[in-house]
Amino acid sequence: MSGIIQAGEGRASGLIKAAGGSGSVVTWQTGDIKTGNFSAVANQGFFCNTTSSAITASLPAGVAGVVIAFQDYNNTFDSNKLIISPNGSEKINGGTGDLQLGEEGQGVHLVYIDGTVGWRVIIGTDDPFAKVGTNFIQATGGTESTCGNFKTHVFTGPGTFEVTNIALGTKCSPSIMDYLVVAGGGSGGANSGNGSGGGGGGGFREAKAACSPTHTQPPHTASPIASTTGLTATLGSFPITIGAGGGPVGPPGPDENGNDGSDSSCITITSTGGGGGGTGASNGSTGRPGGSGGGGGGGPNNRSGGSGNTPPTNPAQGQNGGNSSAPSPSPLQGGGGGGAQAVGDAGQGPNPHQGGHGGQGTETGIAPSDIGVSGSGPTVRAFSGGGGAGKAQQAANTHGAGSPCGSGAAGSPTAGGSAGANTGGGAGAGGDGSPRVSGTGGSGAVVIRYKFQ
Repeated sequence: MSGIIQAGEGRASGLIKAAGGSGSVVTWQTGDIKTGNFSAVANQGFFCNTTSSAITASLPAGVAGVVIAFQDYNNTFDSNKLIISPNGSEKINGGTGDLQLGEEGQGVHLVYIDGTVGWRVIIGTDDPFAKVGTNFIQATGGTESTCGNFKTHVFTGPGTFEVTNIALGTKCSPSIMDYLVVAGGGSGGANSGNGSGGGGGGGFREAKAACSPTHTQPPHTASPIASTTGLTATLGSFPITIGAGGGPVGPPGPDENGNDGSDSSCITITSTGGGGGGTGASNGSTGRPGGSGGGGGGGPNNRSGGSGNTPPTNPAQGQNGGNSSAPSPSPLQGGGGGGAQAVGDAGQGPNPHQGGHGGQGTETGIAPSDIGVSGSGPTVRAFSGGGGAGKAQQAANTHGAGSPCGSGAAGSPTAGGSAGANTGGGAGAGGDGSPRVSGTGGSGAVVIRYKFQ
């Protein structure tokens, strides 16, 4: 089928005649500017004013050679889209689903060819709308994988998530996306005489959209802090930030508080880095606040754990760090770092003296199994566990364990453990034995998942 452009070669072309078909031409309806949903008529052109809201234009049943055109009336398609919907199961550019115009000044001419292709856009080979229509999200970025009707994008480093098509249909909220945003975990404190606190887990924020129960792999888990409201997809390019874990502290430098993890972000969602653990030096210090708080350092003063869920989100992105042990008897034990799901354990003593364990992290069904590697080795889908406190003096004393869920690292009699990459786990605090250094917090991760077909 060839087309004869008879007037206006631009996007607002005045007349197209379909050759080889019915000989029909597009007649522009200049006296009937469309401001609401309407049914398009064969061989007519429509100016659409979307100033107030999006408009859906329903195409008629296709007849070979029929032409229809649409044009942005006053440059408002970038604010509210024009959605062109085929009749029944008919196609646009060979694909089922709606065609959406969302850029200022856009216009299209369509000609119906046959049942295989359906309506074809004929406004130039370089036009972004001369492609298959779809009722689902189309996007690129990160490491992409599909399973069944769902597509997952995994970011373990910074990148860009680009949405090239969205949908406003009703099939399982097709423009809603699941997300998991995990921040970097904090590092533990460095020990002197008393026990240092473990690092807090990085903030853990997760949402499972309305259609999530139909996801086939990985299966969803019953996360107690999961939201049911996902992100609404919008056209555009969105930077993805992956937070680094807090770096180690201790000799050859001074004994000091652990370092905070860095934030991770995805579109409108930000998770806060985990708080660093308090030091056991001198009188001890409080754990630092963050997504989850760092554990308090052992000492008679300022020994509380850092506040988690800072700044606050709903549901909470993490929990408080554990307090150090009571002011006496010495030596004083640090508290465990907070985790996404549980507060860090307090230091205990005497009989026995025990550094606090890290608070429990959280498992998720959104993340695929190729991320979320535990600091102890096995591959899990668990994130943002708290780090364990370091051992303080005396051979009989023991250090705190990291969270068994969420890759929080253990404290140590000497050098604290480091959390696994991309887990958001808190690091373990250093002990009183050489080299007395803390571990490194786990870096964060971002996962986006949605229905793509």
